[in-house]
Amino acid sequence: QVQLVESGGGVVRLGGSLRLSCAASGSIFSINVMRWYRQAPGKQRELVAAITSGGRITYVDSVKGRFTISRDNAKNTVYLQMNSLKPEDTAVYYCNAEDYTGFLRYYWGQGTQVTVSS
Repeated sequence: QVQLVESGGGVVRLGGSLRLSCAASGSIFSINVMRWYRQAPGKQRELVAAITSGGRITYVDSVKGRFTISRDNAKNTVYLQMNSLKPEDTAVYYCNAEDYTGFLRYYWGQGTQVTVSS
């Protein structure tokens, strides 16, 4: 089992920055990929960024050049640095962990609200 706790959301003005954190605990040794998703009201959940255990990073096109995903292995924490925020970034952001112990499993955090005002 893996437990995920997000933090760092809030209200920020257009062009501002926030850093989200996702602290993992439990059976973290089997985690292959950590992802950040977001879900805006009335929209489907969207993959924002991902980082593999090998360090491979991917982003959705809409955040490239503005968001940075990173991890601190010593703290078992993944971050999402969000710069140049836009109103369309407003959403609940969720941390997701994929692990493999003979079969794939996915774990979710509780979500953290990010609101960008214009």
